[in-house]
Amino acid sequence: MATIRPGHHSVLLVVDLQVGVLRDAWERTRILRNVARVVERARAAHVPVLWVQHADAEMPAGSIAWQWVPELAPWGEEHVVAKQFNSAFEQTSLEGELARLQATHIVLAGAASNWCVRATAHAALERGYDLTLVKDAHTTTTMAIGDGRRVEAADIVAELNVAMTWMSFPGRRNAVAPAAEVDFGTPHTPGAPDQR
Repeated sequence: MATIRPGHHSVLLVVDLQVGVLRDAWERTRILRNVARVVERARAAHVPVLWVQHADAEMPAGSIAWQWVPELAPWGEEHVVAKQFNSAFEQTSLEGELARLQATHIVLAGAASNWCVRATAHAALERGYDLTLVKDAHTTTTMAIGDGRRVEAADIVAELNVAMTWMSFPGRRNAVAPAAEVDFGTPHTPGAPDQR
């Protein structure tokens, strides 16, 4: 059973805004603009911004694909979490940094929706954090699933937004919100059941 985290300390977690991850991403320009908007809002509200940077055999550390996209990158002392698995929690510095910040609420944006964003969202809720997914600030690419069939990127993004609206965890709150309306306080989606 997860430890429910008391308090109301938010962080913004930005996942894998890297050249290789966003190369062919759906609505890349619009999504990056929305991520930038929520980053600016977090900084203005003095909410810590944490950045996740993935490396693996296909995107080795130091490669061009591994670099931050030119449009958006960490500032100064903002913490960078290096990861090698889909979830930003697996064998990384993230939990230690969240504990240091006394974080209880994670606002989540980035890429790719069906891999690292989804895995990180589930891991956060399973570890007792409240979660808000920024519904217009995450993206992915269209996925081939065999036999000539494809799952369109827009559908992957939409499905995750719906799932994170209605998913239920005891003692935690999860929500989705557009970048312009993210509340760095307590998450709640209008019309969705309050999970507490």
